[in-house]
Amino acid sequence: MTNQITTKWIGNMAFESNNPSGHEFIMDADVEDGGEGKGFRPKALMLSSLAGCSGLDVASLIRKMKLQVDKFHIETIAELTEEHPKYYNEVKVEYHFYGANLDQKKLQRAVDLSVEKYCGVMEMFRKFASVSTQTIFHKA
Repeated sequence: MTNQITTKWIGNMAFESNNPSGHEFIMDADVEDGGEGKGFRPKALMLSSLAGCSGLDVASLIRKMKLQVDKFHIETIAELTEEHPKYYNEVKVEYHFYGANLDQKKLQRAVDLSVEKYCGVMEMFRKFASVSTQTIFHKA
């Protein structure tokens, strides 16, 4: 399967990019890098893609397993190399689950399935970074 997107320069340091879903978004540099800071940063979007990919897996598994979760969020913490080209060489993904009746064993299984089997973006990250994960349960 081939994906294709179009990314257009819209002036100064800003670009508009589309997505196969039909949505568009703006990328821009920080003011100190010559941009206007009016859009997403490309490297940070990579982290959002990682969290989104795994999050979609986990959300689907929560539904399939009929688990009770009030809410959950993913924190993605990444370290950039110091030399150019700067890239993420260490990434930590934290899964935070909230609820009064969390089935910790099944939720951990959902995370593990995403991390080890389903999330293609996670696999891509493993090609260039050390990736670690942690699951944190919060009682409501």
